[in-house]
Parts: sequence; structure tokens; C-alpha cells
Amino acid sequence: MAAPEPTRRTVTIPEEVAQGIDQRIRDSGFASVDAFVEFVLARLLEEPGEIPFSEEDERRLKERLRSLGYID
Repeated sequence: MAAPEPTRRTVTIPEEVAQGIDQRIRDSGFASVDAFVEFVLARLLEEPGEIPFSEEDERRLKERLRSLGYID
């Protein structure tokens, strides 16, 4: 007997982000944007307590969030 499918939750992301991911995953082996996002988030959760971003990544993320109006 097969194991039951895990419960799933829907998360929304901006279309431009989904399009960027779609371009990035071409020829990567990922079947969909959903599969890629699930993979990345699972990897981030594997090592709790570790910093998942470099200082440069964090700087770029903050700039992006500022440009989108999420932070001041």
C-alpha cells in the first residue's frame, strides 16, 4: 500500500518571480516552478540555525524588498 500524499498548502508569489524561476529551471530537471520552490524551501529548512544567505545575498534581498515597498 502506498503512503498517503502529504497535506499541501498553496503559497502565492508574484508573476515576475514565477517567470524568473521558470526561465532559470529550463533544462534543469525540475518539472515545474512548484517543484523548484519546494526543493529550495526544503533545503533551507534542513539546517536550522544556519544563515541561509551570504551577506551579499542579504544585501540584494533587502534592496529588492525596498524596491517593492515591503521595507523602508
